Amino acid sequence: MTSPTHGPEARPTWAPPAGKPPLSARMMRATWRRLPAKLHDVGWEPGLVVPAADGSPLITDHYFPRTEGDFPTLLVRSPYGRGLPWSPMYGVLFAEQGFHVVLQSCRGTGGSGGAFDLWRNEAVDGRATVSWLRGQPWFNGTLGTIGPSYLGYVQWALALDPPPELKAMVVQVGLHDPHALFHTDGALHLETALAVGVGMTYQHQGTGPFLKATLRLQRRLREVTTAKPLRGAYASALGRVPWLDEVMTHPDAEHPYWRGASLAETARRLRVPTSLITGWHDALADQTFEQYDRLRAAGCETSLLVGPWTHTSALQQGWPEVFAESLAWLRAHLCADPSGLRPTRVRLHIGGEDTWRNLDDWPPAAEVSPWFPTAQGHLTRQSPTDSAPLTSFRYDPEDPTPSLGGPLLSRTAGPRDNRTLEAREDVLTFTGPPLTEPVDVLGPISARLSISTDTGHADVFTRLCDVDAQGRSVNICDGLGRLRTEGQEPSQITVPMSSTAHRFAVGHRMRWQISGGAHPRYARNPGNGESAVDATTFTPVHITLHADSVLMLPVHAHSSGPGPADSG
Repeated sequence: MTSPTHGPEARPTWAPPAGKPPLSARMMRATWRRLPAKLHDVGWEPGLVVPAADGSPLITDHYFPRTEGDFPTLLVRSPYGRGLPWSPMYGVLFAEQGFHVVLQSCRGTGGSGGAFDLWRNEAVDGRATVSWLRGQPWFNGTLGTIGPSYLGYVQWALALDPPPELKAMVVQVGLHDPHALFHTDGALHLETALAVGVGMTYQHQGTGPFLKATLRLQRRLREVTTAKPLRGAYASALGRVPWLDEVMTHPDAEHPYWRGASLAETARRLRVPTSLITGWHDALADQTFEQYDRLRAAGCETSLLVGPWTHTSALQQGWPEVFAESLAWLRAHLCADPSGLRPTRVRLHIGGEDTWRNLDDWPPAAEVSPWFPTAQGHLTRQSPTDSAPLTSFRYDPEDPTPSLGGPLLSRTAGPRDNRTLEAREDVLTFTGPPLTEPVDVLGPISARLSISTDTGHADVFTRLCDVDAQGRSVNICDGLGRLRTEGQEPSQITVPMSSTAHRFAVGHRMRWQISGGAHPRYARNPGNGESAVDATTFTPVHITLHADSVLMLPVHAHSSGPGPADSG
């Protein structure tokens, strides 16, 4: 076995195999535009067997530049198979740019042995793979990791105890806390749980089985999400998925089931330079912002890119920007070539004006501006004089307020016209006056709500929208909280609404939207204290909003014109 400290002269010679990347990968590669020119032809060494921590075979493909020379290695570990889109996106594209790429199926997926578990084996299997790499004649001791979503989680797992060879990470729309992916404040992210169930169960089997399962879930989504009880109803669309039962029925992050799932501590002590990429409508955006905060607090070199993307569109429409950002970071830290790095730590897409802005840090310093609802449906800067009841609505879990757009994993994610939703009687809206000058909102948004109910049990969904001159109301960011109330006394709850970088243009209006849920994005609150997955009876809830509720916006003074850093 070659020691990572040995130079290239200590490694045995390697005769590259003659294989070409699979035709499907080459065909997809040919469709991409706005990507850097190819530097090297690419070779392919498929079906390598890497022993996992317990000896299970981890099936691995090796992509490499078909050029003499010494190249760093990228490790990509996936539970979604090694074919499309991972083969062209990571195997082919990065090998073209001068990297060995090791694309591996996590245990129990894609032909690898053992049983897949949602998080419990990734750290030990990642370390076992690095141990195998040390014995490869083409491995020069310089390693990076890259990948999106769960492929980000496996990077955090390896970084729990980072091997000395690990010199850089690129976490794209990445996960570090599985519990937070599935639950908020006790409320189940129902649509996300089903989407993850489809991806984890079928995508590694190939494009055909995955598409069939996705379409089957779409056809049966209403049946599955309105079943009484909800527990196990997904089986008609997905079959039985034991880990999905577990995540859906354990809303408490402190339950022993979740022990060891969160890798938040990794970022708190990491020293490996790490690039973070997300989108404003990514279902994992908040986790990315948490990762950035922890890395900055730890003094770790990091960068943040946030685009106008959802979880999936970041790897589709956003791929040219995401690829360029990733490549620049890896070249800087694995190849000693920082020429592609941008001058600032943070780069953001500014909604409302469709430009990019470079910032020194995130979030930038801002004045937190409170906005208050009125009984007339207005949103005003004038604070109320009391906490009197303001207005109320009836939330009926048998006819739940539907979800519309936002940070989902499905094709319905992202910004949407909310006018139809806002016309419902169970949705409150409070709208500010037309703006006479632009207002920039950059940073985390939150709502401090004062609520009373007649049953004592309710969820509250709160959303910020941008209303244009034609009355089109487009969602910017949102959040949901769960509360208990006693009698007629209001309870106070602060609901985080994620973060944004958005300019409200002249003539536009800010709108605060409040309702009792967003189904099927979140499982219905039964209204009577029963578990959302086990309830068979539902109780309508009268929800009353009190005047001392407030929407908190981080507002930045508008400059007279964009500077150099504001150009897109």
